Amino acid sequence: MPANPDFASSSPAPARQSEFSFRVGKRLSEACPPSAAQIAANGGEFLGRTGTIATPHGEIQTPAFIAVGTKATVKSVLPESVAELGAQAVLANAYHLYLQPGADILDEAGGLGAFMNWRGPTFTDSGGFQVMSLGSGFKKVIDMKSVDNSGPDDAVAPGKERLAHVDEEGVWFKSHLNGDRHRFSPEISMNVQHQIGADIMFAFDELTTLQNSRGYQEESLERTRRWAERCITEHFRLTDERAGKPYQALFGVIQGAQYEDLRRKACRDLGAMNFDGFGIGGALEKENLGTIVRWCNEELPENKPRHLLGISEPDDIFTAIENGADTFDCVSPTRVARNSAFYHPTGRYNLSGAKYKRDFGPLQEGCDCYACLNYSRAYIHHLFKAKEMVSATLISIHNERFVVKMVDDARLAIEAGNFFEFKAETLANYYS
Repeated sequence: MPANPDFASSSPAPARQSEFSFRVGKRLSEACPPSAAQIAANGGEFLGRTGTIATPHGEIQTPAFIAVGTKATVKSVLPESVAELGAQAVLANAYHLYLQPGADILDEAGGLGAFMNWRGPTFTDSGGFQVMSLGSGFKKVIDMKSVDNSGPDDAVAPGKERLAHVDEEGVWFKSHLNGDRHRFSPEISMNVQHQIGADIMFAFDELTTLQNSRGYQEESLERTRRWAERCITEHFRLTDERAGKPYQALFGVIQGAQYEDLRRKACRDLGAMNFDGFGIGGALEKENLGTIVRWCNEELPENKPRHLLGISEPDDIFTAIENGADTFDCVSPTRVARNSAFYHPTGRYNLSGAKYKRDFGPLQEGCDCYACLNYSRAYIHHLFKAKEMVSATLISIHNERFVVKMVDDARLAIEAGNFFEFKAETLANYYS
């Protein structure tokens, strides 16, 4: 049972909540009936589905890969190019936009989409990940590869000071830009995200890692539950206060690390609250990703969308889809592009290699992206070696198109009844 089963009834939804909706299309288990052996190998039933998310700025056909535009831009790529490559929505980061240029600036500009000249749906995450990761000195990456809870719960990166401090009310943190001291809380996060104006927002949560103790995971999960209640209350208050603005959907964030009982408890608790959808976040061991996603989606309401935060590797994407994730995001396509890495059906390659100096073919034969239709590997190799920024632009366009199309094709494969065949062929080629 939810820890506070009466909470949902104590916070009535605004009438405008109906401006956001999700409709389930075809279920994977019905369109592509799996064998008993496949179900056994998966550890349980397949929960994948297609669907449609309706927002004030357009629909999202799911499953869908959401391009990451952290600071109101997909790094090195114009919004027009993001639309051209087929991305349906863009996700920005509340923490970064709060620090620079300031959420009030975006509000005055007419919201995130208007500010960055993006006409489609938008997401903002709550800033919880950045507050915790940057605050502990781990920069953009926290170790999520292995379980090791032998160390202290307040560990920091070697040679760094802790810049974030958690208490019941929220988090005090120092800006990674200039050292200024700031306060983030559920209420502040909601105010910031309402000012930013994205179609879909995430509740403020506390990020934990695989290095935290079981005791701390339990403590943190309960704090995230209480913060979720506060986020809903403030969200509905702001929705009424800002009546002239488009309705912004609020997703609760599921934590619980690698523990099945904690993940299921979080889903039952938050699933009973009046969220519009849910984000599955926190520490996920790669080998257990599908299992954890399935645990969550076995508990969460089926009529609400689920977003998996931060994945882009092909095997992880297919695993997430077949276990019920509707949308997901990752910075990887543009991050690796800045180091000359490009995606290809047979794997990921580095364009910096000397063999590309006289390679006048496209990044990928048959790819319909702008970069592949107009530029050669040799030219982009030259740009990278010459330290010209356009190299990152062209590779980023291709990489984003590669992932977007792969997910689009997976959606079409569910509808056509050949998802498992498409998955097997795609992964066999990529990891060969």
